Amino acid sequence: MACPDSPLLMKLVSFIILAFLVTNLNSQTQCKNFRSIISFGDSIADTENLLSLSDPNDLPGSAFPPYGESFLNHPTGRFSDGRLIIDFIAEFLDLPLVPPFYGSQHASFEKGVNFAVAGATALEPSFLERRGIHSSTTNFSLGVQLRSFKESLHCLRVSLSDMIENALILMGEIGGNDYNFALFQRKAIEEVKELVPRVIATISSATTELVRMGGRTFLVPGNFPLGCSAAYLTLYQTSNKEEYDPLTGCLTWLNDFGKYHSEQLQTELNRLKNLYPNVNIIYADYYNALLCLYQEPTKFGFIKRPLPACCGLGGLYNFNFTRKCGSLGVESCNDPSKYVNWDGIHMTEAAYRWISEGLLNGPYAIPPFNWSCLNSKIKKKKSLDTLDLL
Repeated sequence: MACPDSPLLMKLVSFIILAFLVTNLNSQTQCKNFRSIISFGDSIADTENLLSLSDPNDLPGSAFPPYGESFLNHPTGRFSDGRLIIDFIAEFLDLPLVPPFYGSQHASFEKGVNFAVAGATALEPSFLERRGIHSSTTNFSLGVQLRSFKESLHCLRVSLSDMIENALILMGEIGGNDYNFALFQRKAIEEVKELVPRVIATISSATTELVRMGGRTFLVPGNFPLGCSAAYLTLYQTSNKEEYDPLTGCLTWLNDFGKYHSEQLQTELNRLKNLYPNVNIIYADYYNALLCLYQEPTKFGFIKRPLPACCGLGGLYNFNFTRKCGSLGVESCNDPSKYVNWDGIHMTEAAYRWISEGLLNGPYAIPPFNWSCLNSKIKKKKSLDTLDLL
């Protein structure tokens, strides 16, 4: 998929699409005026769950500055300098930021609940351990998160059918850590590829279970271009120029793996769409949405060389596995809004903003969202935001 020619053109196309959908009720997706967001996943969507689950004497890096410096000016448990994709989606829908489930006993989940935990895997950690893939971050796999949702229904203070039927359900990103833990241990790519069918089957099974519980709209993300990650560029750095994409400087073999996962996931989602024709199952193309920022960074307001991390220490990509962002003495860049990569693994708020825009109003939701039934307050806001940019 080609990048939009510019952010301005993306906005213009979005405005035309919105106008078209208002007059065309036969669009591919059924329009929903979402009342809540239910989220599962890992650090890409974690809004404080890992922090709440952690030992106070062994807190994750996201508990310390400079995490959160661009949002509320203090750490919020998010693995970024500011807001995440889930936050921008909530703001777009005129919903409150989605509260983390774990450690939030007195929170109201009527308008959303987030089960995503940083470090979570799609597959059970015990299965990965049997394959020699070690993870010490968390055991809150997708299956555990789903069980937490089902066990917590009595305290959600709203009926299941009403909540889940009118919710936008975010199924990840999940599965990235299954691959990360293996690749960080330098497992052969052929061995890692063997995990893909199992990861996708797990995502599919969880989605199916939520459909049977009454879920009607799902946003299911693919993987990011791993070969553009500062962590992987540091770990697999080589003098062999043929391993790098001449346009972006990303590792092509890792990006090829990301594309493979995404293609297999789309195939499975298409099967589910045929099985449940009355359910909106939308593929979120995280791969191409982020890759565009690396291909043409200056068009989106980023620095010309976007691969180094904003927050990190040393080396060509400003990343060090032993002294990561959040560690004592590790500082961030002067202006995170000019960087795509935040800490070597996660993106900046600015990057997440553009990815969200590409999902909600651009070409990276497949099929695209139908916003023809947005309530008047949201519709007016989106129209004014678009006109301000034209």
